[in-house]
Amino acid sequence: MRTVTIADVAKHAGVAVSTVSYVLSGKRAISATTSQRVMRSVRALGYHPNAGARALASKRSNVIALVLPLRAGMHLPVLMQFATSVVTTARQFDHDVLLMTSDEGPDGLRRVAASALVDGLVLMDVEIHDPRVPLLRELGEPSVLIGFPADPTGLTCVDLDFARAGAACAEHLTALGHRHIALLGAPAVVYERGTGYAERTMEGFLEAGRGHGATTIALPCEEGFDEVSATVTTLLAGHPEVSGLVVHNEAAVGHVLGALRLLGRRVPEDVSVVAICPDDVAERASPPLTSVAIPAADVGHQAVRLLMDKLDGLDVPDATLLAPRLTVRQSTGGPTPGVR
Repeated sequence: MRTVTIADVAKHAGVAVSTVSYVLSGKRAISATTSQRVMRSVRALGYHPNAGARALASKRSNVIALVLPLRAGMHLPVLMQFATSVVTTARQFDHDVLLMTSDEGPDGLRRVAASALVDGLVLMDVEIHDPRVPLLRELGEPSVLIGFPADPTGLTCVDLDFARAGAACAEHLTALGHRHIALLGAPAVVYERGTGYAERTMEGFLEAGRGHGATTIALPCEEGFDEVSATVTTLLAGHPEVSGLVVHNEAAVGHVLGALRLLGRRVPEDVSVVAICPDDVAERASPPLTSVAIPAADVGHQAVRLLMDKLDGLDVPDATLLAPRLTVRQSTGGPTPGVR
């Protein structure tokens, strides 16, 4: 069965080929009646624009790259929420997404840029001293980072304000009267890489907790139940006075609650727990967790919108920080008498 062409659509609709082109591209105003007739013909014939021809005409590939290295310590379900948001938003702008999953660093970016496969790039898992940053400043292709390096000069970055998120958790617990609080963070390998979101959350938590007169502790936390249980046991054995706990590790949230139950610690009567995680993770927990939401859909949408604005030559802000939203549920309360 031969491929339907734009000429076929024009003949079916009784208009010129150029009229069909203008209706599909939106580059010239066409009357509503004519546009509707053309679109009826497009649907009736099952016409799909030739991507190669469109790319040659517009000098765009209508593809963006999502650079998503799948590395140790990265929680896949949450990463897929970001990726899904990027893909669905890109389609709203008539762009497809090339997913780069291999951890090639600058070499991977250089290869994709040289191939002219994509119009721009969205990058995740940004490190404080990210080796990709110098190259991004040199590339002709526009880019947006989901995350912030130490020096974001000349870059476009968007993310949840993780420093403020960590601070909000500490402030919630200290406002309830907790004076000994702890953070169980990402796996150790995430801190060893200097991943920005993890570092900033920890810094925000420690600074806010101390600023409100609390004794604060922060530890990395692995993802398996045995490792999580050992970390919680060691923490409470060495610091039995801890009555407030923040968990910034989606994969470990359920294991932390399980470890507390095994140790005979009730939530929230003995230990109040706050999580930094997607709302669905917090709501499914038992008890439902007070949490700061990870706004994956909003961040992904913002990243693509910023990239599209850059492709259109519009000015965009260098930094976009989404304010954290803390939702109080059943896992936090004031410390029990005798617990400080």
